[in-house]
Amino acid sequence: MEWYRMVLQKYAQFDGRSRRMEYWMYNLVNLLIICGIYALAFVTVLMDQRGLAVLFFVASGAYALATLIPSLAVSVRRLHDTNKSGWLILICFVPLVGGIVLLVLMAIEGDAGPNQYGPNPKELAYPAAIR
Repeated sequence: MEWYRMVLQKYAQFDGRSRRMEYWMYNLVNLLIICGIYALAFVTVLMDQRGLAVLFFVASGAYALATLIPSLAVSVRRLHDTNKSGWLILICFVPLVGGIVLLVLMAIEGDAGPNQYGPNPKELAYPAAIR
């Protein structure tokens, strides 16, 4: 949860670098929250509580919009960690192979030392809960 909060604290910070752990843990928690909201919405549909279901679906959309900027920012910082331009995030719009290429770029290890985007985040102090 500390990784998730760390990304939200850097809400629209597109400069710098992010570790793989920061990127993947943020996306895991984000996915779990969205799935939880959708599960509540579907349960309320099955219970024939349509008004409440609409509320949950609206909440899921609002949450997705609220986390759009932090998600883009952590993705750009993750690309910076591999010494790639943040504009490479647009490769996901290439049909068939773009998403796979982006997935591979997000999964590879970052540069060991400092690069043009900043110092290695593994060498910086991270939250006490993560040490």
